[in-house]
Amino acid sequence: MGRKKSPYEDLQENIRDLKTPEIEVWENKYSDKDYGIDLNIPEFTCICPKTGLPDFAVINISYRPDKVCVELKSLKFYLVSYRDIGIFHEHVANKVLEDFVKACRPRWATIEVVMNPRGGIGTTVTAEYKNDKG
Repeated sequence: MGRKKSPYEDLQENIRDLKTPEIEVWENKYSDKDYGIDLNIPEFTCICPKTGLPDFAVINISYRPDKVCVELKSLKFYLVSYRDIGIFHEHVANKVLEDFVKACRPRWATIEVVMNPRGGIGTTVTAEYKNDKG
């Protein structure tokens, strides 16, 4: 008898099409400057697509803005939307990076997802974006 498949596993096939709240932005009045912004989100949650159990993580976002900066309230709502989503750790980092870059088109961005250990194994996944100005 095989392992029972989690209802979340099939979501991985179309993870790039996952509908999430919009990440809003505001105009950067210092776009002529090269400066960095570091964000720390210590209470990220999602669902393990294999077990259906909750996963917990710290997400660290570092970016150098260009024309716009990320509006933090909308980012919070965006990240909270993952709490009921079954998603692999690697997909979290890459999906958040894709959506973040689409929203604000930074010069450079890095997303680090530090998952709490599960079964004695901690996972940290880092995804990076650089544009021509990065």
